[in-house]
Amino acid sequence: MTAAGDFEIFLVANPGLEGPLCAEARAKGFKAKSIPGGVTVKGGWPEVWRANLEIRGASRVLARIDTFRTQHLAQLDRRARHVPWGNVLRRDVPFRVDVACKSSKIYHSGAAAQRIERAITEELGAPMSAEAEICIKARIENDVCTVAVDTSGELLHKRGHKQAVAKAPMRETMASLFLRQCGFDGIEPVVDPMCGSGTFVIEAAEIAAGLQPGRARHFAFEQLATFDAAAWERMRACAVATTPSVRFYGSDLDAGAVRMSRANAERAGVTGFTTFEERAVEDLVRPDGPPGIVIINPPYGDRIGDKGRLRALYRALGHTLLTRFSGWRVGLITNEAQLAQATGLPFSLTAAPVSHGGLWVTLFRTGPLP
Repeated sequence: MTAAGDFEIFLVANPGLEGPLCAEARAKGFKAKSIPGGVTVKGGWPEVWRANLEIRGASRVLARIDTFRTQHLAQLDRRARHVPWGNVLRRDVPFRVDVACKSSKIYHSGAAAQRIERAITEELGAPMSAEAEICIKARIENDVCTVAVDTSGELLHKRGHKQAVAKAPMRETMASLFLRQCGFDGIEPVVDPMCGSGTFVIEAAEIAAGLQPGRARHFAFEQLATFDAAAWERMRACAVATTPSVRFYGSDLDAGAVRMSRANAERAGVTGFTTFEERAVEDLVRPDGPPGIVIINPPYGDRIGDKGRLRALYRALGHTLLTRFSGWRVGLITNEAQLAQATGLPFSLTAAPVSHGGLWVTLFRTGPLP
C-alpha cells in the first residue's frame, strides 16, 4: 500500500467475463484494467466499500496489501512478519489464510499458509480460526507473493434477497454481465421465458430502478481495522432509487419456479414492476409497449434432459420469438452451438465462452428480429 493510501483492488470475475466486468467498473467511475481472472482498479478503502456496494458483476473484491519475492518457507516467514497487518486487521477479530502456489519454489500451499498464520498471530495477536469470515488470500506465483484480504466475505452474487433457487441457477453476478453484453440500458423491457428463480428479471429490474446490489447484505470489510461505520452509512444513503418506465417479465412452465420468482422479487423490492406467470414457451406473448431484450438460460445438453428433446424445445423457442417478437433482440446462453442453431434465430454476435457450473457456456446474441 502506498503512503497516500491508494492500493490495488482486484475485482474477481468468472473466467470469460473479465471484459464486461471491466466495462461495468469503468461505467461506475473506476479506472479499471482487465487481466486474466478479473479487473484491477486503484483506490483506497472507500473505493473498496463502493465496489462491494455498487458493482454487480464481481464475485469478490480483494484489497492487495503487500507484494514481495520469496523462494523458501523461512524467507516467507520472515517477510510475512513485515506486512503491516495492524493497519488492516483487528486484534479481536479471527482470521484465516488461503494460499495458492504456482510456478514457484514454494509449492506446498498448506505449509505456506501455516507460516503466514503464525506471522499474524505472533506479530498482531489476532486469533486464527478455520471458520473466520476474514480471509487473507496469498498467491505465490513465479516466486512472488501477493497478499490480499477478501473484503466481501460471502460471494457477491448473494445479494441478500434470493432465498429460493431453481435447478441449475444462474448467479446474479453472471446474469448482470450477460445483460450488459446484450446492451441492456435500463430503459427497455426484458423478457425471460424460462425464468427459473427470476434472476435475469430481478437483476434487470434492479438496474432499471437504480438499486445497489449490495444494499441488503453484510460485508467482511465491516470487521476490518480500516472500517468507518459513519462513512459507510453515508455512502449507502447516497443511492437514489427510481421507478422504471417499463416492466420486466418472467415466465416458466414450472409453477414452483414462478412462486419462487415472485417471492424473490418481493424481497428485492421490485414487485411493482415485474410480472411472473406460469406459461409454456409456445404460449409466450409479446408484452405491450416498446421492444426490448429476450434473454434465456435454457437447459443444456450436459446438464438437464436429452439432446433430442432439447432440440425440439430450442426449435419451439425460436419459432415463438421469430413469429411474435419482431424488433426485439435475443440473448441465449448455452453450451452447444448446435442447440443455439436449432432455434433458427439469426445469431450474429457471439461472446467469449464463460465458465458456469463446471461447463463452458456462450452467450449468443441477435440484432433486432425481423
